[in-house]
Amino acid sequence: MLRERLAVTLLLVPPALWVIGRGGWLYLAGVSLLLGTAAAEYGLLFRRGGLRPAMGLLVGGAVLLAAGRQLFDVKLQGLVLAVLLLAAMAWHELDFERGAPQSGTDFAVTVSGMLYLGWIGGYLVALRGLPEGEWWVLLTLPTVWLADSGAYFVGRAVGRRKLSPRLSPNKTWEGYLAGVVTGALAGAGLALVWRVGAGPASGLTPQLGAMLGAALGAITPLGDLGISMFKRQMQVKDSGSLLTGHGGALDRLDSWVWAGVLSYYLVSWLT
Repeated sequence: MLRERLAVTLLLVPPALWVIGRGGWLYLAGVSLLLGTAAAEYGLLFRRGGLRPAMGLLVGGAVLLAAGRQLFDVKLQGLVLAVLLLAAMAWHELDFERGAPQSGTDFAVTVSGMLYLGWIGGYLVALRGLPEGEWWVLLTLPTVWLADSGAYFVGRAVGRRKLSPRLSPNKTWEGYLAGVVTGALAGAGLALVWRVGAGPASGLTPQLGAMLGAALGAITPLGDLGISMFKRQMQVKDSGSLLTGHGGALDRLDSWVWAGVLSYYLVSWLT
Protein backbone atom coordinates (compact mmCIF):
# COMPACT_ATOMS: atom_id res chain seq x y z
CA MET A 1 0.00 0.00 0.00
CA LEU A 2 2.75 2.47 0.96
CA ARG A 3 4.68 1.71 -2.24
CA GLU A 4 1.56 2.33 -4.34
CA ARG A 5 0.89 5.63 -2.56
CA LEU A 6 4.46 6.81 -3.14
CA ALA A 7 4.35 5.82 -6.81
CA VAL A 8 1.12 7.74 -7.42
CA THR A 9 2.43 10.75 -5.49
CA LEU A 10 5.68 10.90 -7.49
CA LEU A 11 3.70 10.59 -10.73
CA LEU A 12 1.42 13.50 -9.83
CA VAL A 13 4.04 15.89 -8.40
CA PRO A 14 5.45 17.28 -11.71
CA PRO A 15 2.06 18.22 -13.26
CA ALA A 16 0.87 19.60 -9.92
CA LEU A 17 3.94 21.84 -9.62
CA TRP A 18 3.40 23.05 -13.18
CA VAL A 19 -0.28 23.88 -12.56
CA ILE A 20 0.53 25.75 -9.33
CA GLY A 21 3.29 27.69 -11.05
CA ARG A 22 1.11 28.65 -14.01
CA GLY A 23 -1.77 29.80 -11.83
CA GLY A 24 -4.66 31.66 -13.45
CA TRP A 25 -7.43 29.70 -15.13
CA LEU A 26 -5.43 26.49 -15.15
CA TYR A 27 -4.98 26.46 -11.37
CA LEU A 28 -8.60 27.51 -10.84
CA ALA A 29 -9.80 24.66 -13.05
CA GLY A 30 -7.62 22.13 -11.24
CA VAL A 31 -8.75 23.15 -7.76
CA SER A 32 -12.39 23.36 -8.87
CA LEU A 33 -12.21 19.86 -10.37
CA LEU A 34 -10.74 18.42 -7.16
CA LEU A 35 -13.26 20.17 -4.92
CA GLY A 36 -16.16 19.21 -7.19
CA THR A 37 -15.06 15.57 -7.13
CA ALA A 38 -14.70 15.70 -3.34
CA ALA A 39 -18.18 17.26 -3.07
CA ALA A 40 -19.65 14.43 -5.16
CA GLU A 41 -17.96 11.88 -2.89
CA TYR A 42 -19.27 13.75 0.15
CA GLY A 43 -22.84 13.58 -1.10
CA LEU A 44 -22.58 9.93 -2.12
CA LEU A 45 -21.09 9.09 1.27
CA PHE A 46 -24.28 10.25 2.99
CA ARG A 47 -26.48 8.66 0.36
CA ARG A 48 -25.03 5.32 1.41
CA GLY A 49 -26.52 6.05 4.82
CA GLY A 50 -29.99 6.57 3.37
CA LEU A 51 -29.96 10.38 3.14
CA ARG A 52 -30.85 12.43 0.05
CA PRO A 53 -28.62 15.48 -0.35
CA ALA A 54 -29.25 17.49 -3.51
CA MET A 55 -26.24 16.31 -5.52
CA GLY A 56 -26.47 18.92 -8.26
CA LEU A 57 -26.66 21.80 -5.82
CA LEU A 58 -24.00 20.31 -3.56
CA VAL A 59 -21.43 19.76 -6.32
CA GLY A 60 -22.31 22.78 -8.44
CA GLY A 61 -22.52 25.00 -5.38
CA ALA A 62 -19.14 23.87 -4.06
CA VAL A 63 -17.49 24.54 -7.41
CA LEU A 64 -19.20 27.91 -7.82
CA LEU A 65 -18.26 29.08 -4.32
CA ALA A 66 -14.64 28.00 -4.76
CA ALA A 67 -14.27 29.47 -8.24
CA GLY A 68 -15.99 32.65 -7.06
CA ARG A 69 -12.89 33.52 -5.02
CA GLN A 70 -11.23 34.37 -8.32
CA LEU A 71 -14.20 35.19 -10.53
CA PHE A 72 -16.42 37.40 -8.34
CA ASP A 73 -16.00 40.41 -6.08
CA VAL A 74 -16.94 40.15 -2.41
CA LYS A 75 -20.53 41.40 -2.85
CA LEU A 76 -21.23 38.96 -5.67
CA GLN A 77 -19.72 36.10 -3.66
CA GLY A 78 -22.20 36.89 -0.88
CA LEU A 79 -25.10 36.96 -3.36
CA VAL A 80 -24.09 33.58 -4.83
CA LEU A 81 -23.88 32.08 -1.34
CA ALA A 82 -27.33 33.45 -0.39
CA VAL A 83 -28.94 32.14 -3.60
CA LEU A 84 -27.42 28.69 -3.12
CA LEU A 85 -28.65 28.43 0.48
CA LEU A 86 -32.16 29.51 -0.44
CA ALA A 87 -32.21 27.18 -3.44
CA ALA A 88 -31.17 24.28 -1.19
CA MET A 89 -34.00 25.02 1.23
CA ALA A 90 -36.53 25.22 -1.59
CA TRP A 91 -35.26 21.97 -3.13
CA HIS A 92 -35.58 20.01 0.09
CA GLU A 93 -39.01 21.46 0.84
CA LEU A 94 -40.14 20.10 -2.52
CA ASP A 95 -38.39 16.79 -1.90
CA PHE A 96 -40.18 16.46 1.44
CA GLU A 97 -43.53 17.04 -0.27
CA ARG A 98 -42.61 14.22 -2.65
CA GLY A 99 -42.10 11.84 0.25
CA ALA A 100 -38.48 12.22 1.40
CA PRO A 101 -38.42 11.19 5.09
CA GLN A 102 -35.46 13.21 6.41
CA SER A 103 -35.40 16.43 4.42
CA GLY A 104 -34.18 18.56 7.33
CA THR A 105 -31.07 16.40 7.65
CA ASP A 106 -30.73 16.22 3.86
CA PHE A 107 -30.72 20.02 3.76
CA ALA A 108 -27.99 20.11 6.41
CA VAL A 109 -25.81 17.73 4.39
CA THR A 110 -26.31 19.72 1.18
CA VAL A 111 -25.46 23.03 2.83
CA SER A 112 -22.53 21.69 4.84
CA GLY A 113 -20.99 20.15 1.73
CA MET A 114 -21.30 23.38 -0.25
CA LEU A 115 -19.87 25.47 2.56
CA TYR A 116 -17.12 23.14 3.73
CA LEU A 117 -15.77 22.14 0.33
CA GLY A 118 -16.77 25.26 -1.59
CA TRP A 119 -16.44 28.22 0.76
CA ILE A 120 -13.67 26.84 2.99
CA GLY A 121 -12.00 24.85 0.21
CA GLY A 122 -12.04 28.02 -1.87
CA TYR A 123 -9.26 29.42 0.29
CA LEU A 124 -6.91 27.25 -1.77
CA VAL A 125 -7.83 29.59 -4.64
CA ALA A 126 -7.57 32.69 -2.45
CA LEU A 127 -4.12 31.63 -1.20
CA ARG A 128 -2.82 31.41 -4.77
CA GLY A 129 -4.23 34.90 -5.39
CA LEU A 130 -2.08 36.51 -2.68
CA PRO A 131 1.16 38.30 -3.60
CA GLU A 132 3.73 35.54 -4.17
CA GLY A 133 0.80 33.15 -4.00
CA GLU A 134 2.47 30.39 -5.98
CA TRP A 135 5.25 30.17 -3.39
CA TRP A 136 2.80 30.09 -0.48
CA VAL A 137 0.87 27.24 -2.11
CA LEU A 138 4.15 25.43 -2.82
CA LEU A 139 5.06 25.87 0.84
CA THR A 140 1.67 24.93 2.28
CA LEU A 141 0.68 21.75 0.46
CA PRO A 142 4.03 19.87 0.61
CA THR A 143 4.41 20.87 4.26
CA VAL A 144 1.06 19.29 5.10
CA TRP A 145 2.06 16.12 3.25
CA LEU A 146 5.47 15.95 4.95
CA ALA A 147 3.97 16.63 8.39
CA ASP A 148 1.42 13.88 7.81
CA SER A 149 4.20 11.52 6.68
CA GLY A 150 6.29 12.33 9.75
CA ALA A 151 3.31 11.64 12.00
CA TYR A 152 2.62 8.37 10.20
CA PHE A 153 6.13 6.93 10.39
CA VAL A 154 6.87 8.02 13.96
CA GLY A 155 3.45 6.90 15.10
CA ARG A 156 3.99 3.46 13.61
CA ALA A 157 7.48 3.17 15.10
CA VAL A 158 7.03 4.45 18.66
CA GLY A 159 3.39 5.49 19.04
CA ARG A 160 1.74 4.23 22.22
CA ARG A 161 -0.82 6.79 23.42
CA LYS A 162 -3.96 6.92 21.29
CA LEU A 163 -4.86 10.38 20.01
CA SER A 164 -8.46 9.67 19.05
CA PRO A 165 -9.39 6.01 19.59
CA ARG A 166 -12.88 6.27 18.19
CA LEU A 167 -12.23 8.49 15.17
CA SER A 168 -8.86 7.10 14.12
CA PRO A 169 -7.48 4.26 16.26
CA ASN A 170 -4.07 4.27 14.54
CA LYS A 171 -3.23 7.89 15.35
CA THR A 172 -1.10 8.51 18.44
CA TRP A 173 0.06 11.51 20.43
CA GLU A 174 3.66 10.60 19.63
CA GLY A 175 2.84 10.69 15.92
CA TYR A 176 0.92 13.94 16.33
CA LEU A 177 3.86 15.68 18.02
CA ALA A 178 6.19 14.33 15.34
CA GLY A 179 3.88 15.86 12.74
CA VAL A 180 4.14 19.28 14.38
CA VAL A 181 7.95 19.09 14.50
CA THR A 182 8.16 17.74 10.94
CA GLY A 183 5.83 20.49 9.77
CA ALA A 184 8.00 23.18 11.34
CA LEU A 185 11.19 21.73 9.84
CA ALA A 186 9.59 21.20 6.44
CA GLY A 187 8.15 24.72 6.41
CA ALA A 188 11.52 26.26 7.26
CA GLY A 189 13.37 24.13 4.71
CA LEU A 190 10.91 24.73 1.89
CA ALA A 191 10.83 28.47 2.60
CA LEU A 192 14.63 28.52 2.34
CA VAL A 193 14.54 26.66 -0.98
CA TRP A 194 11.65 28.60 -2.54
CA ARG A 195 13.18 31.91 -1.45
CA VAL A 196 15.84 31.36 -4.11
CA GLY A 197 13.12 31.58 -6.76
CA ALA A 198 11.03 34.21 -5.01
CA GLY A 199 13.96 36.57 -4.44
CA PRO A 200 15.70 38.03 -1.38
CA ALA A 201 13.00 40.68 -0.90
CA SER A 202 10.32 38.00 -0.52
CA GLY A 203 8.34 37.63 2.69
CA LEU A 204 9.01 33.90 2.40
CA THR A 205 11.47 33.50 5.28
CA PRO A 206 12.56 30.33 7.08
CA GLN A 207 11.22 31.78 10.34
CA LEU A 208 7.77 32.34 8.88
CA GLY A 209 7.96 28.97 7.15
CA ALA A 210 8.66 27.27 10.48
CA MET A 211 5.75 29.08 12.17
CA LEU A 212 3.39 28.22 9.36
CA GLY A 213 4.60 24.61 9.22
CA ALA A 214 4.16 24.11 12.96
CA ALA A 215 0.63 25.54 12.78
CA LEU A 216 -0.24 23.30 9.85
CA GLY A 217 1.16 20.24 11.60
CA ALA A 218 -0.81 21.06 14.74
CA ILE A 219 -4.19 21.96 13.25
CA THR A 220 -4.70 20.23 9.88
CA PRO A 221 -5.05 16.72 11.44
CA LEU A 222 -8.52 17.91 12.51
CA GLY A 223 -9.48 17.87 8.83
CA ASP A 224 -8.41 14.25 8.55
CA LEU A 225 -10.30 13.34 11.72
CA GLY A 226 -13.41 15.15 10.48
CA ILE A 227 -13.65 13.09 7.31
CA SER A 228 -12.92 9.96 9.36
CA MET A 229 -15.93 10.89 11.49
CA PHE A 230 -18.20 10.92 8.43
CA LYS A 231 -16.79 7.66 7.07
CA ARG A 232 -17.10 5.84 10.38
CA GLN A 233 -20.69 6.97 10.79
CA MET A 234 -21.46 5.69 7.28
CA GLN A 235 -19.30 2.58 7.89
CA VAL A 236 -17.04 2.94 4.85
CA LYS A 237 -13.23 2.83 4.62
CA ASP A 238 -12.62 5.37 1.85
CA SER A 239 -14.70 8.17 0.39
CA GLY A 240 -13.92 6.93 -3.13
CA SER A 241 -11.37 5.15 -5.30
CA LEU A 242 -9.99 7.97 -7.43
CA LEU A 243 -6.30 7.14 -6.86
CA THR A 244 -4.69 3.78 -6.18
CA GLY A 245 -3.66 3.58 -2.54
CA HIS A 246 -5.00 7.06 -1.76
CA GLY A 247 -8.76 6.57 -1.69
CA GLY A 248 -10.94 9.35 -3.05
CA ALA A 249 -10.49 13.08 -3.60
CA LEU A 250 -12.15 13.78 -0.25
CA ASP A 251 -9.61 11.54 1.49
CA ARG A 252 -6.75 13.56 -0.06
CA LEU A 253 -8.26 17.00 0.47
CA ASP A 254 -9.25 16.45 4.10
CA SER A 255 -6.19 18.28 5.48
CA TRP A 256 -5.66 20.61 2.50
CA VAL A 257 -9.04 22.26 3.05
CA TRP A 258 -7.91 23.29 6.54
CA ALA A 259 -4.43 24.17 5.30
CA GLY A 260 -5.75 26.60 2.68
CA VAL A 261 -7.74 28.76 5.08
CA LEU A 262 -5.09 28.59 7.81
CA SER A 263 -2.25 29.59 5.49
CA TYR A 264 -4.30 32.32 3.83
CA TYR A 265 -4.91 34.18 7.08
CA LEU A 266 -1.52 33.55 8.63
CA VAL A 267 0.25 34.79 5.50
CA SER A 268 -2.09 37.77 5.23
CA TRP A 269 -1.48 38.76 8.86
CA LEU A 270 2.25 38.08 9.07
CA THR A 271 3.53 39.51 5.78
